[in-house]
Amino acid sequence: MRPAIYIPNFNGAEHLPRALRSLRGQTRPIEVVVADNGSTDGSASLIRDEFPEVFLLELGQNLGFGRALNRAVGERPADPVILLNNDVECEPRFVEALLDSLDEATQMVAGVLLQEADPALIDSAGVVADRTLMGFDYLHGEPLEKAGEAADPLGPTGGAALYRRAAFEAVGGFDERIFLYYEDLDLALRLAGAGGRCRLAAEARALHAYSASLGAKTGEKFARTGWSRGYMLRRYGVMSQPARALRTLACETAICTGQLLMDRTARGITGRLRGWRDGSAALLLDTNGAPLLDISMSEALRLRRRRRG
Repeated sequence: MRPAIYIPNFNGAEHLPRALRSLRGQTRPIEVVVADNGSTDGSASLIRDEFPEVFLLELGQNLGFGRALNRAVGERPADPVILLNNDVECEPRFVEALLDSLDEATQMVAGVLLQEADPALIDSAGVVADRTLMGFDYLHGEPLEKAGEAADPLGPTGGAALYRRAAFEAVGGFDERIFLYYEDLDLALRLAGAGGRCRLAAEARALHAYSASLGAKTGEKFARTGWSRGYMLRRYGVMSQPARALRTLACETAICTGQLLMDRTARGITGRLRGWRDGSAALLLDTNGAPLLDISMSEALRLRRRRRG
């Protein structure tokens, strides 16, 4: 079965053409599937008119990131499954480098997203997390050369990822309760818990327009990330151990206080409370020995500030 790239799209007509054009120039043959979440900006017409080679799955409404991709993989199966954001521009060897990094022991491969404002710097080379499951973009802000010598991350970022289809389906794909943000970390934790390994493909590179969909510091983004954070804390039982619970509360208080003071919004707080409530209905999971960062609270907050900056 030939591999395919799956791109979730919602009102991405401004950025999507650049991504699709970059896929035309790949050094390996690839099918492209766009899962359109009910866009109202002409995205679907643009794809039909300008990119007839793309398989367009029109979902009719905004199902969110993970649910849209689960639907696309189910409707247009391929192996391996490659995921891409709609706001990236891939180098010609992007797909080739992902595929070349796949071996018998690997279920996930992480590509490298570069900062559009400074392509010499990494935006994300996958996802990692500390023991409170606070997630970070791996190698964010580091020079591109660092990717060639770095260890492998916990998993790929959802914006530049490869998964073996059998492994993806064995753990149920993306958790469809998570509408947006942290779904890649959640999937990486479940795959790692099932014995899955991730490799970093340093040569699989793409430029990334960070947070082109919602903006980097909007109330809507804080609400979405807050919900996902609260949900993950509840689903993985992070608060069940007193020491870890105290650290988690201290970190989340610092983050939400910063949003209140700097961004004048409490939506990150209310999002966390809703996510915590909704997480009670999900099956309780644990991290099953997934490789988590053993870092201090101050280091975790520094990494968080670095991404925010």
